[in-house]
Amino acid sequence: MRDEEAVRRYVERLALVLTQLGIQRMAARVFAALVVTDDSRLTAGELAEKLQVSPAAVSGAVRYLEQVGLVEREREPGERRDHFRVLDDMWFASMRKRDRFVEMWRDAAEEGIEAVGEDTPAGRRLADMRDFLSFILKELPLLFERWERERVRR
Repeated sequence: MRDEEAVRRYVERLALVLTQLGIQRMAARVFAALVVTDDSRLTAGELAEKLQVSPAAVSGAVRYLEQVGLVEREREPGERRDHFRVLDDMWFASMRKRDRFVEMWRDAAEEGIEAVGEDTPAGRRLADMRDFLSFILKELPLLFERWERERVRR
């Protein structure tokens, strides 16, 4: 049986962990509330009620979570309210979206090398950054393939 008070405490603990990892506080709370919802979807009003915050606070949080790929917005045909949903494979989807960020970071490092000079301490540091990010970009697709096979096997 679900203990709603324990769930509420868990939402706040998970939100604290996510905040320590760099996610905005309200976004972390909204995400945590969605994760513990059995059907993984709630309206902004439902989220505001569960978290005892304003709908405006929820709105900003879900906008952020959509940008980073942790929630998606959906609307049922004929309904006027949006539902916000955590995808069952959210981590996988989120990591796939981050490929583009890693590419941008790698490209910025490359540009920095050209600016500061390849043979300077800063240039070597930026080259290490570029090389590491290039390695990650090469290895991530292989990791994603392995995860898909593992997931099917489970």
